[in-house]
Amino acid sequence: MNRLLMTTSANVLPAWLSERAEAIGVTSAKIIVILLVALVTRFLLHRGIRRLTQRTASGDTPVILRPLSDRARNSLKDSVIPSERRTQRAAAIGSVLRSFTSIVILSITVVLILGELGINLTPIVASAGVVGVALGFGAQNLVKDFLSGIGLILEDQYGVGDVVDLGEASGTIEGVGLRITRLRDNAGVVWYVRNGEIIRVGNKSQGYAQVVLDVPVSHETDLDQARQAMQEAGDALVRDEGWADKVLGEAESLGVEQITASAIILRLQVRTTTADQWRVARELRLRIARRFSELGIASPLPIMGMGPGETGQAAPGG
Repeated sequence: MNRLLMTTSANVLPAWLSERAEAIGVTSAKIIVILLVALVTRFLLHRGIRRLTQRTASGDTPVILRPLSDRARNSLKDSVIPSERRTQRAAAIGSVLRSFTSIVILSITVVLILGELGINLTPIVASAGVVGVALGFGAQNLVKDFLSGIGLILEDQYGVGDVVDLGEASGTIEGVGLRITRLRDNAGVVWYVRNGEIIRVGNKSQGYAQVVLDVPVSHETDLDQARQAMQEAGDALVRDEGWADKVLGEAESLGVEQITASAIILRLQVRTTTADQWRVARELRLRIARRFSELGIASPLPIMGMGPGETGQAAPGG
C-alpha cells in the first residue's frame, strides 16, 4: 500500500511541476513579448516625434501638414518667427509629446503584465484613483502651471527676446519653460513668474511696433512750419541707411493732437521693427529738437514720446 502511494505521488509530482513550469514559461514569454513591444513602440514613437520637432524647428512643413501649409502661410504671412523661438517651441512640444507617449505606454504595459500574472486589478485601480485624487488636490497648482506653459508655447504668445508686460512684472523674456517664465526688467532685476499665474500678456515685440511722438510747441508757433519741420526730420530718418532696416514705413505728421493752456501738442508717428521702437523714438526726438533749434521754434515743455503701450516708464537700454 505504501509502495503504491509513493509510486502515485512520484507520478503526480513531476506532472504538477511540469504543468507549473510550462505555465511559468508561457507567462514569462508573454511578459517578455509585452515588454519588447512596449520598448519598440516607445522607440518608434519617440523617433517619429523627434524627427517631427526637428523639421518643425528647421522651418520645414511635415508631410502630414502640407495640405494646410497654404492656409497657414496666408494667416502668418505678416508674422516671422525667429529660428530660436521656433526651436524652443518645437523642443517644448516634443518634450510634452514624448512624456505623454511614455506615460501611456507604461500604463498599458503595467496593466497587461499584471493581467498575465493573474493579479486582480480592481483594488489597484481603486487605490490608484484615490491616490490620483489626493495628488490632484496637492499638485493642482503645479499641473495648472504646466498646462498654462504648454498653452503659452503652442500659441507663441511670447518668446526669448520679447519685451512683454505680464502685469506685476515687465521686461525682456530670457527663458520660457513649461512651469516658469523668466524675464529681466529695465532695472536688471530677474523675475520668475509661474505660468499658471499669468492672466494677461502684453507683447511689444510681435509683428511691428509704432513710435508715437507728442511734441509740445508754444501757442505763438507757426504750426504749419512746425509740422513741416517734424515731417522733414521723420523723412530724413527714413532715408538714412543706418536706420532703414529699423523703419517699416513713412513717417507721418498727424498735426495738432491736443491744445492745453501752456502748449499745442503736435503728433508724429512711424512704424518700426519690433524692439527698435525706443531707439527710433530717441533718434527722432534728437532730430526734431535739432530742426526746431535751426528754425527757432520754441518748445515750452520737454519733448515727450511714447512707444506702443508706454506710459512714461523707462524704456529698455539700447
